[in-house]
Amino acid sequence: MRMFEMKQSLPAGLDYWEIKQQENREQMVFFLNGNMIHNNRSSSSGMMCRAYQSGAWGLASSALADSPTLGRICSKAASNAALLARHRTGKQILLPSNPARGEYLFYTKKQPWSFAQRRDFVQDLDNYIHTKYPGLSTRQLGIRQDETEKHIITSDGGEMHVMIPRSFLYVLMVDKGPDGPVQGYRALGGFGQFEDIYSDPKEVYEELEKVYQETQDMKDTVYAQAGSFDCVLDSRLAGILAHEAVGHTTEADFVLNGSIAGDYLNQAVASPLVSLIDVAHTYADTICPVPVFIDDEGTLAEDCVIIDKGILKSYMHNKESAAMLGMQLTGNARGHCFYDEPLIRMRNTMIVPGKDKLAEMIASIEEGYYLVESNNGQADATSEFMFGIALGYEVKNGKLGKAIKSTTMSGVAFDLLKTVTMVSDDMYWTASGMCGKKQSIQVGMGGPAIKCRVNLGGK
Repeated sequence: MRMFEMKQSLPAGLDYWEIKQQENREQMVFFLNGNMIHNNRSSSSGMMCRAYQSGAWGLASSALADSPTLGRICSKAASNAALLARHRTGKQILLPSNPARGEYLFYTKKQPWSFAQRRDFVQDLDNYIHTKYPGLSTRQLGIRQDETEKHIITSDGGEMHVMIPRSFLYVLMVDKGPDGPVQGYRALGGFGQFEDIYSDPKEVYEELEKVYQETQDMKDTVYAQAGSFDCVLDSRLAGILAHEAVGHTTEADFVLNGSIAGDYLNQAVASPLVSLIDVAHTYADTICPVPVFIDDEGTLAEDCVIIDKGILKSYMHNKESAAMLGMQLTGNARGHCFYDEPLIRMRNTMIVPGKDKLAEMIASIEEGYYLVESNNGQADATSEFMFGIALGYEVKNGKLGKAIKSTTMSGVAFDLLKTVTMVSDDMYWTASGMCGKKQSIQVGMGGPAIKCRVNLGGK
């Protein structure tokens, strides 16, 4: 990605501007029952200018990346802002500033794998599954790597050049059950290029065994009872709760539009055992799945402590929302593609681990459930949520019992979090999906297991 001849392209008289050049790259290889079904490599790139004048925004973009085009889109963005400013009413907002400069290029330092090496890696795993678990009716494996490289400069002194890679291995096993197909699924991987995460198929065998065992557990299931129960939400599920049911309610644009979180600042919304953070880039000396060092407005990205020991402390902001609410910038302005405006988006939203052991948490339940995996879910601005539970187990007298048939859990997140009585000391990140909010974008979500009171659907 070449550097810019930028500033000379900008019209005079703007209150604020930013220019972005970006390329998104993706490659993937997938096998189904031993046959290659996907072998894709794609990229999209271009430039964007966003201008702010007299309280109004203007944006223009192009897939071309040359100096004449840059001049045209900058002029167009400025004229769009001027047009909207003429029709704007109300007090003009002075945008806050906390600019940062830096270069963060996470290319692998190892010898990059060729297509043939990646294909052979997946094929070797497929052969292993076919040999080790011959009774499966379907097996699907694939790897996907995405990279986002961008260079941004802003009029308040922000500048960054970043290349953030993510790599994942997807495993799906399907077997025949007494009532129809049963399946186990896992997405493994996270931050880094593929060579940084895997070197040998044998490294994955232990995870494959877990997926297979979950598939077999689903052959002998019982209905969950409907009602309210003490449950342990596995760390795979707690991260989704943090993201969907709490994170979105505390994005400041949602707060400005009526999110329930707007009524609870500096009030208790969870048990004192619960702290929840949107981490910018590093937690426990480890880079998170989606590190953001400088956001797309050139702002220094810092951790946003949303809930501190049960108290709602802050919201996630871009420049405009921070100005409107009189709060500190957090560095949460992000756009997915070159043509996308920066929106307030989560980065790596997590519940902070506690001191309890998962086994002790399960042992403390006389009658309830251990809920492990979600297959879908939704939440709204009231923090009310409903998640599908694809994998869970009975707990009776502190012991795990049979797997339960697919069911749902629902409630209000801020009410559920007030019932938390135990928090495990482990931490699990997931980042293989995309978060949708006008535009899809990469996010990380994670946390420990939590023991709480849950409303379950059932028979």
